[in-house]
Amino acid sequence: MGAHLARRYLGGEEEPDPLRMPSFPPTLGLPQRRPREMVASAEQLAAARVPLEQRDFCGHRLLELLRCQRDAFPRVPRCHPQRHAWQACQHHDYVMRMKEFERERRLLQRRKRLLERQAAAE
Repeated sequence: MGAHLARRYLGGEEEPDPLRMPSFPPTLGLPQRRPREMVASAEQLAAARVPLEQRDFCGHRLLELLRCQRDAFPRVPRCHPQRHAWQACQHHDYVMRMKEFERERRLLQRRKRLLERQAAAE
């Protein structure tokens, strides 16, 4: 079992709800931060019949891979650079989501500490 399960079920720490993230302003502590943008449009992904679970920030890389596989068939191993680029993008997206979750968790802890200090001061 992971540490996140121990935190969630043994209590003690605030856990962000993944379905309602983020609850803090995105520029809190990072004023130069820019929001992420989709490169491929929803129409392009729908036209390529990309499954809904794969329509993410790496959709443009997946479109390149699917186009290469279509054009190079049956010599699909020629599309290794496109596959590698798509998998690297997926990994980067995963890391960004984990960082965002950890940021949200730490900000919740910070808010809890500040509220406890205010209550103790009163």
